[in-house]
Amino acid sequence: MIMPVFAYIGLDPTGKKRSGIIDAASSTAAAEAIEERGLMPVSVDGLLAVGGHLKNTVAIGVGQNLFVSQHIGDLDTVAANDAFVCAVEDLQTLYAVEPTRIACDMHPDYRSTRYAQSLGKDVAWVQHHFAHVAAVMVDNELAPPICGVAWDGTGYGVDGTVWGGEFVEVDGDGTFQRRGHILPFQLPGGEVAIREPRRSALGLLAAAELDGSNSATRGAFGEEELRVLDDMLASKTGVVETTSMGRLFDGVASMLGLCQVNRFEGEGALMLEHVAEREAVGYPFAWLDGDVLDWRPLVRGVLEDCSAAVPAGTIAGKFHSTLAEIIVSYAQRVGAPGMVLSGGCFQNRLLTELAVEKLGAVGIRGYWPQRIPPNDGGLAVGQAAVAAGWTKQE
Repeated sequence: MIMPVFAYIGLDPTGKKRSGIIDAASSTAAAEAIEERGLMPVSVDGLLAVGGHLKNTVAIGVGQNLFVSQHIGDLDTVAANDAFVCAVEDLQTLYAVEPTRIACDMHPDYRSTRYAQSLGKDVAWVQHHFAHVAAVMVDNELAPPICGVAWDGTGYGVDGTVWGGEFVEVDGDGTFQRRGHILPFQLPGGEVAIREPRRSALGLLAAAELDGSNSATRGAFGEEELRVLDDMLASKTGVVETTSMGRLFDGVASMLGLCQVNRFEGEGALMLEHVAEREAVGYPFAWLDGDVLDWRPLVRGVLEDCSAAVPAGTIAGKFHSTLAEIIVSYAQRVGAPGMVLSGGCFQNRLLTELAVEKLGAVGIRGYWPQRIPPNDGGLAVGQAAVAAGWTKQE
């Protein structure tokens, strides 16, 4: 079966950006698109990028053109996995390409990663957050060196831990480095905390050595459940360490009583954005050695405002303003002339607008996704850029 349409992005012979839809039945349109000088800065011929596990898309290279599939979605079901395999095979058929190299995420348990390994071909393992930054670089036609942030819920780090609040540097020869990250904290119950913002809040409170009785979080648990979770955090048993900015959003949403258990993915963060008012002044924060962001002063400020009965919309607004100020502060620390804003957190319109505005106010340009999704739907593009050798990993 051939998919009915495919999105494509590229440059026409005059250098003008072009995007559109190729009808699978129109071989002329497909041929014209393939003949164009592609958007990719290097050849991606014969490269297949299989994306991530959530919000999956795949991409295949023909010359310097990279063709990205339709949204496939989360690969949690047999049906979704079948659609993923079908999309890969249809791209190969449509463009008459037999991949010689496969790019995938570093997470060993992603279905897309396992599929890449099953093909018996050369595999390029690309770190999740480096791929996020690379995708925005491709989308904005940026060349190294540049700095950026990759903020999302979860991504497998090169050290085997859960990343998600990353400060990334791409040096002059295109090598990615994890320059910094937010201060790690523990998630009691591990993956369960992704669905329960209240658990993220408990992890934040424990790391900051705060009781949190002046927030809505502790009242969201039964007495015995709370005792067990507190014991888990104290003994570091049954917990997962993370640097996830997405979980920081969740934790603050819980503290404000906006969301304790998600009914759908990202509900806590969405609620926090929804109620937020634009605030000029944020909360304090600090930098520790190694460009580690200390978010504990921020959380203390949130709790002080909770005690003072400050409206949730004001607190949420100050939280967003603080995150934008953190991005500016990091850019100034490293002397970055521009900052890439990548990862699922930048689906948040308020955060993106504030970051771009505050960066611009100090003469630093912010770059955000234009045509490629900021979330994991853009991973395949970033994977292709790294695997093709345009950029490298350290």
